[in-house]
Amino acid sequence: MVVIHGGYWRDRYTADLGEPLALDLAAHGFVVWNLEYRRAGTDGAEGAGGWPATFEDIAAGIDALRDIAQEYGLNPSKVVALGHSAGGHLAVWAAGRPKLREGTPGANPRVPLTGAVSQAGILDLTTAWQLGLSSGAVENLMGSTPLERADRYLIADPVAQLPIGVPIHAVHSREDDAAPFSLSETYVAAAAAAGDPATLHETSGDHFAVITPGTAAYGMCRQLVEDMLRTTTTA
Repeated sequence: MVVIHGGYWRDRYTADLGEPLALDLAAHGFVVWNLEYRRAGTDGAEGAGGWPATFEDIAAGIDALRDIAQEYGLNPSKVVALGHSAGGHLAVWAAGRPKLREGTPGANPRVPLTGAVSQAGILDLTTAWQLGLSSGAVENLMGSTPLERADRYLIADPVAQLPIGVPIHAVHSREDDAAPFSLSETYVAAAAAAGDPATLHETSGDHFAVITPGTAAYGMCRQLVEDMLRTTTTA
């Protein structure tokens, strides 16, 4: 399974955020890939990531599992992503990569995901931009607004990808004051309308409860990943 950390895609946050999850999941028998990626600059500074580098890194990092799986005797046809906040956005985006048009960032995946668990994910980029979340984090990631570059948002926004045909579980708390519950609610409603197997799981706690081992919210996420790996396959 792939862990993708959050931090509103900004370069001050690293894969260290995913380390407690990775260690806990490994202790419970999972093979875990704690994925790092280039992130957008902070406070106006120009970072190495953002559009399209962040998306290219997520795609390349997941696809690298094809070679690692061969080396270690793993099954690359059963890979689930677990992502928090901005990482939830990237995890669900990655689950929809098989639908991407040839030549776009992330197209033609070597390792298609069999599903994703979003932990308080930013699953509706356009709405997140309209809300101005985290001082314009979406525009900082995308290098543009949806009005300026709608083409980018059609590729990068999970809502715009629907349907993707794989299970998505959105775990979110109404108490979350960093990523509104409505972003998961809107995504799951749109996915269901499009015929996708998406489920909204309401939990409790703040923005970080879902990534804190020992909380009920995190326990739900771990159980969902276990259930998906047990039951899902790809051709």
